[in-house]
Amino acid sequence: ILQRSGVGNPELLRQFDIPVVHDLPGVGENLQDHLEMYLQYECKEPVSLYPALQWWNQPKIGAEWLFGGTGIGASNQFEAGGFIRSRAEFAWPNIQYHFLPVAINYNGSNAVKEHGFQCHVGSMRSPSRGHVRLKSRDPHAHPAILFNYMSHEQDWQEFRDAIRITREIMNQPALDKYRGREISPGTECQSDAELDEFVRNHAETAFHPCGTCKMGYDEMAVVDGEGRVHGLEGVRVVDASIMPQIITGNLNATTIMIGEKMADAIRGRQPLPRSTAAYYVAGDAPVRR
Repeated sequence: ILQRSGVGNPELLRQFDIPVVHDLPGVGENLQDHLEMYLQYECKEPVSLYPALQWWNQPKIGAEWLFGGTGIGASNQFEAGGFIRSRAEFAWPNIQYHFLPVAINYNGSNAVKEHGFQCHVGSMRSPSRGHVRLKSRDPHAHPAILFNYMSHEQDWQEFRDAIRITREIMNQPALDKYRGREISPGTECQSDAELDEFVRNHAETAFHPCGTCKMGYDEMAVVDGEGRVHGLEGVRVVDASIMPQIITGNLNATTIMIGEKMADAIRGRQPLPRSTAAYYVAGDAPVRR
């Protein structure tokens, strides 16, 4: 919207004969996302959600949720997860986990035809940066989006570490009763090159795009601390695009908070006092190697 309105990088705008209203080169840059993939396992006990994928079981599941707010349909099933540091140089937990009690693609396709489970794992603060750019003056035309995933060696190392640490977790005695064969990527996938190939073919977006109208005061910043677009009056951006750096975790709650804070600024409300509550810092916490 900003680019089509003449706010952005002048070189890009002139390609489409859009009059430059304000030179703001950071518009559409700094695109970030969370990339993830999953390791799938056979479940030796009949306790997974596999039966819920059968159409004849779904009317009952739907009715339980619709009329009682209970049952399998009342949960998104990602009820277990966590964060770890894969290497000592990271001052934050750089890997996130989600556990799902069924083996299936993120979009609901290609379900494994047996009881299974999987562990979703991905890096939290990739150094890779992409962009969103105008392709046409037509407001109905899709933009050009380049996430530029896995463009740094850190990305590859984090995913190799993530797979190996996940295997270590899954091979703990507590899971012996349930853990069957490794369906994906498969135990034959061991070397760095083999792991890289698996990630290259199977990594998926976690649907956390952000950063393309980043907050700040450097030459690539788009908005100030109250979401106001630099150099313009009466225009604000209030969504995940104003995050200068992607957060360590899912974006939903943070985006809601951004909306609430910007609403307070628009209405002239004073911010709440700074909290002095204790919070966790990794510090000397153990690192999984």
